[in-house]
Amino acid sequence: MSKVRWGILSASKFARTKVIPALLKCDHVVVAAIASRDQAKADEVAGNFGIPKAYGSYEALLADSEIDVIYNPTANHLHTPWSIKALEAGKHVLCEKPIGLSAAEGQQLLDASRKHPKQKVMEAFMYRHHPQWRRAKQLVAGGEVGELRTIHSFFSYFNTDPNNIRNKSGIGGGGLMDIGCYNISLSRFIFGEEPKRVLGVVEYDPNFKTDRLASGVLDFGRGTAAFTCSTQLSPYQRVNIFGDAGRVEIEIPFNAPPDRPCRMWHETSAGVEEIVFGICDQYTIQGDLFSLAVINDTPAPTPLEDAVANMKIIEAVVESGRSAKWIEIAD
Repeated sequence: MSKVRWGILSASKFARTKVIPALLKCDHVVVAAIASRDQAKADEVAGNFGIPKAYGSYEALLADSEIDVIYNPTANHLHTPWSIKALEAGKHVLCEKPIGLSAAEGQQLLDASRKHPKQKVMEAFMYRHHPQWRRAKQLVAGGEVGELRTIHSFFSYFNTDPNNIRNKSGIGGGGLMDIGCYNISLSRFIFGEEPKRVLGVVEYDPNFKTDRLASGVLDFGRGTAAFTCSTQLSPYQRVNIFGDAGRVEIEIPFNAPPDRPCRMWHETSAGVEEIVFGICDQYTIQGDLFSLAVINDTPAPTPLEDAVANMKIIEAVVESGRSAKWIEIAD
């Protein structure tokens, strides 16, 4: 088997504009089916992308014995329950971030996955698979910035549409769940460990009741990570990784464009080196890596335990914002 048959569990805009086009470029993926709760919508999307099967319910897709992998890009409150249903239907699962509405939900999915050890389950933090992040990790691990001391990251956009799911508090909306999860994930990824304590300041939209501006500090003991995320600021993203002998700056750390090169800068006492990465699609890379794990029966590129750990830190930032105190992270 050199290709894996994927079914898309939702005809969401994100799936249509980002992920399905990327999966169609994969070497090891066949996009074999799509499901929507609206048969006409499923038919339309299937026709647009040349997808052979279109289902008018999620249940029908899970019942298709010819589908190997379910990609779950549903709204946040549906991530855990439908991923568990996919596992129970015998499918491998790539689930969009965040893995659920809470660490407890994420743990439910982790527990379910352990009952199905032959099936792969992964949270879709696509940024980690882009060559720029692999290089950043290598530079830090290789001592090319000296001793890692702090990371500063920023991620924002402006969206006040009341009908947008990111502005609906009851289904997991808000900046921390949508984009702040990246700030937290990358910090844990680069430090290679969990923070010992967390401090957060969180501002909520008075109408949506979702967080619209959040800043946090993660204390790793040997260094810190500071971030800001917002759903109501001028759009911007940037990451700076600082050591005592160098620095790495990533120009477009999260939404790396699939149609032009990406850049980062590595600065040391010898000067600044610009590192350019050729055109690639991080969603395509993610799809192939997950498919290869299925084909070769190897572990998923990122373990599901990492998703649960990330949710714990998101919750700690929220708790700190409410209590105005540092929150200790239990081992």
